[in-house]
Formats: sequence, C-alpha cells, structure tokens
Amino acid sequence: MELGKNLENALNEQIREELASAYIYLSMAAYLETMNLPGFAHWMQKQSDEEMEHAMKFYAHINERGGRVVLQAIEQPPIDFEGPTDIFEQALKHEQYISSRIIDLYKLAEKEGEYASFSVLQWFVDEQVEEEESATEVLEYLRLIGDKGQGLLMLDRQLAQR
Repeated sequence: MELGKNLENALNEQIREELASAYIYLSMAAYLETMNLPGFAHWMQKQSDEEMEHAMKFYAHINERGGRVVLQAIEQPPIDFEGPTDIFEQALKHEQYISSRIIDLYKLAEKEGEYASFSVLQWFVDEQVEEEESATEVLEYLRLIGDKGQGLLMLDRQLAQR
C-alpha cells in the first residue's frame, strides 16, 4: 500500500512548514540573544531543534510509505520583534496555525483512507497540544511580570533549564 499523491503533497508542504517553524524560532532566539536574555534564547533554540525533528518525522514517514520527499523553499523569517512578550504571542499564534494544519492533514488522511498515516498524525496532534501549552505557560508568566525587571531575569534563568 503506497502513500496517496494528495497526502504525499500535503505532507511535503508540512515538511516546509516545520522547517520554516525552525527558522522562525531560530530568528527569535537570535533576537533574544541581542536582548541579553540567554535563557529565552536557549528556549527558542530548543524549540527550533524540535521543529527540525518534526520535519524529519514527516520526511521518514513519506519514505516509509513509498512516497517521494520534495523539499520546498522557505521564506526569510521575521527578524525584529517588540520584546519577549511579543515573541511568545507570535510563537503561540504560530503553534495554533501549525495545529490547524495537522488537523487538516488528519482529515485528509481520513478522507483518502490513508489509515497507515493515522498513528504519525495522532502523535503530531498530541505534540501540538503540548507545544501550545508550553508557549502559553511562558506567555502567561510574561504577561504577569512584563518585559523588564527582576521577574524577567528570573524567568530567563528558569527558561535556560529547558
């Protein structure tokens, strides 16, 4: 049983989205480094690494199912932000976007009877719940403490532990 062409194309698009996510988070990390917030930057670097792993999980699945991986161009990520709160608001919004794409992939697999893809896609559904929760947690702390002061430095130290 081979991977259907429609799902193969959609999974290739998702590889692009995951690689773009890694690039976005790495850009956020670079910006946070310029703010002298190494803990926040570390958190975003780890997030970038996770997105690369996600891309490779889709890559492996396409190959395991007899499909063909076709890499697509990714855009330059944003480079300027308004501070840590802005970054985490954008990160949460981005994770919600990725979650909607994963749900669409799941629906497509169901519509096309691609049952062999369900376990991989279910892993991603569960992972996105985690991703949104993680970004929300940091964002809620930032909304409480703001983008300046001792609270920010304490949170920076906490995020360095990720």
